[in-house]
Amino acid sequence: MIALSLAEIAEVVGGQTHDIPDPSVQVTGPVVRDSREAGPGCLFVAFAGERADGHDFAAPVVEAGAVAVLGTRPVGVPAIVVDDVQTALGALARHVVRRLGATLVALTGSAGKTSTKDLIAQVLQRKAPTVFTPGSLNNEIGLPLTALSATEETRFLVLEMGARGIGHISYLAGLTPPKVGLVLNVGSAHIGEFGGREQIAQAKGELVEALPSEADGGIAILNADDPYVRAMATRTKAKVIFFGESGEADVRAENVRLTDTGQPSFRLHTPSGASDVTMRLYGEHHVSNALAAAAVAHELGMSADEIAVALSEAGSLSRWRMEVTERPDGVTVVNDAYNANPESMRAALRALAAMGKGRRTWAVLGKMAELGDEALAEHDAVGRLAVRLNVSKLVAVGGREAAWLQLGAYNEGSWGEESVHVSDAQAAVDLLRSELRPGDVVLVKASRSVGLESVAQALVETGAEGEVSAR
Repeated sequence: MIALSLAEIAEVVGGQTHDIPDPSVQVTGPVVRDSREAGPGCLFVAFAGERADGHDFAAPVVEAGAVAVLGTRPVGVPAIVVDDVQTALGALARHVVRRLGATLVALTGSAGKTSTKDLIAQVLQRKAPTVFTPGSLNNEIGLPLTALSATEETRFLVLEMGARGIGHISYLAGLTPPKVGLVLNVGSAHIGEFGGREQIAQAKGELVEALPSEADGGIAILNADDPYVRAMATRTKAKVIFFGESGEADVRAENVRLTDTGQPSFRLHTPSGASDVTMRLYGEHHVSNALAAAAVAHELGMSADEIAVALSEAGSLSRWRMEVTERPDGVTVVNDAYNANPESMRAALRALAAMGKGRRTWAVLGKMAELGDEALAEHDAVGRLAVRLNVSKLVAVGGREAAWLQLGAYNEGSWGEESVHVSDAQAAVDLLRSELRPGDVVLVKASRSVGLESVAQALVETGAEGEVSAR
């Protein structure tokens, strides 16, 4: 974080200082909420959670070098006491962002946010120092913590914004007002909470409504291939740039194909030129993510050639997202188990089909959460798609939703041993250990709550070290 005195922080957050001998002492380190991350010069934010209360760790974090604690009560060590820690954290982030000279890029969408954010960051880092959301910390706590990690040297701040309801993105954009706003897509993720795609579109479009006008430098980057996103052009006063495979897109892809290993290759077209891209990432769905990143980079002054080189060299920065491991015995494990929704599930299955040409393919799939009344139909559709893509074997893991996955496969014509329903992750691991052969490709994917990353990890460890159990 940029250096701020405790007195200034207290004023910004509307707090009272306690046990602080010298309020002019500065916070020169990061702002952290995990006591294990405390170090010299940091500010520790004490949240009271269901499992632990950060206030209980006040003394150890100060011993570790923290300058003070931001909490809701005095703790016997230097502290700034506020009524609400989350509100105070947001106010501090807003203050720091205003002080920075960085260009703030915010993005949202139903699918692909984290992968696209990672691509944008890797491209922009080639132009100037860039700070970006780690993993998918895109909520009311993760977003301000990311913003507070920026320093005076930061020129680009790339923030992922998530939403579980109307007004969430407006709130986040108020904390960290963006200059560039990117909307990727409107899909089925969290549709059970929102109530429908129209409501999701309303929520995601809050980002472009928060942008400054074109005269003040605002830029809205929208997916021309998604009708819900394309319609958001009428909701902003910012300059509008479209990306996609549509001919009307300002930044578009032509001659899209997949390599023999399932990696996308295409001709990138921007208003300033064209260049060829072959990505290290897996799956055709990354073309749209790459075009979104290219549109951001183009608007921030990078050439088509610079963007193409950066996209071609970019890797996966966040765990369990199409994470590919080649075992010594020739089995390929694709760990995409961080999360799942119908759009990302279909994209992952298509990537599996492309990667597995001439090889046996396995789709180890589990529940897609928060689909509401659409859950049965969506799980059934994914099971059917696995059959249509000629996936060799579907392993549906879990309870009711997994049964629906297998039912879809069965109704599409998978009547023999092409699909199986198992109760849990350990049962899936036991099955795969007994039946995998060298050269097979295994995709593992489900919503985060299912925890299927344990299956992928067990398979990788089995190939490297012998028999281990899923955790």
